[in-house]
Amino acid sequence: MSKIAIVILNWNGAHMMRTYLPTVIKNSPEAEVIIADNASTDDSIKMLKEEFPEIRTIILDKNYGFAEGYNRALKQVDSEYYILLNSDVDVPSNWLSPLLSFMDSHPEACACQPKLHAIKDRDSFEYAGGAGGFLDKYGYPFCKGRIFDTVEKDNGQYDGNHEILWATGACMMIRSKDYWDAHGLDGRFFAHNEEIDLCWRLRLMGRKIFCISDSTAYHLGGGTLPKGNPRKTFLNFRNNLTMLYKNLSDDERKHVMRVRFYLDWLAAFQMLILGRSRGDFKAVYKARKEFAKWKHDFDSDHKWIQENKKTDVIPERISRSILWQYYAKGKKTFSQL
Repeated sequence: MSKIAIVILNWNGAHMMRTYLPTVIKNSPEAEVIIADNASTDDSIKMLKEEFPEIRTIILDKNYGFAEGYNRALKQVDSEYYILLNSDVDVPSNWLSPLLSFMDSHPEACACQPKLHAIKDRDSFEYAGGAGGFLDKYGYPFCKGRIFDTVEKDNGQYDGNHEILWATGACMMIRSKDYWDAHGLDGRFFAHNEEIDLCWRLRLMGRKIFCISDSTAYHLGGGTLPKGNPRKTFLNFRNNLTMLYKNLSDDERKHVMRVRFYLDWLAAFQMLILGRSRGDFKAVYKARKEFAKWKHDFDSDHKWIQENKKTDVIPERISRSILWQYYAKGKKTFSQL
């Protein structure tokens, strides 16, 4: 068993790997770097063999998406810690040692992430992870450093190791035992919200997740499905509803799902009013229809989560609506909440 395995899931990302993989290899001497390929149709495999022959490659037989792709790849990796790393992440020297040191000395922690900054503006947090993720009462994710479209400069306002609800899938370090104890990522999600779902399960099981501010990684973002893509809108809405259905307690679920019905349709009509494509409106409709069709497929998951949870008290899931705080009360940053 190795100590750390950095596993990069690739799909048609030859250009990204050429750009960022050399730095990952150079600046991660503590880890084995592995590429898991989701049946790419570009020259990814040929490029890896020719330009990075020392890198182990796991080749999957089809595109399983982010969630199931990682599950299938990680079953072939024997390591104490996994690091799930996007192919468009740039890492500086000594980025890994603060994460490893923290995890080795804090057995109550199941996962952690570095601060995530934007490659295009390296002093600013990046949308996908900021300084760690949180949820509001109705399932809307936000971060220290990013609430909806407001992304902050990092002036040290969120420094210090702190507990979070979810670590970004763009750069997450997780104990392999915890990963499998919680049944891994939900492969049915394909992509989007899958890391939040996993982390929520782990928090309910009494495990803790942290952002380690002594470590920073830089993320390009939007490489597979850019923001505003109807497919991305569909996956985000469908998977977020499914995540709520799985993880909420029986006492809370009915109320939250009822409120989300109205909020989702408000969001859909807002997309039309603000001039976004008709495709986004249709994506919300399709997401709610798909959720209604498949939600009972997750009844056994919900039962397992409720039977295995050790707490209902998760401070990183706030008891208020982030929509109300952001739009009605004008609180645009985490420090204002």
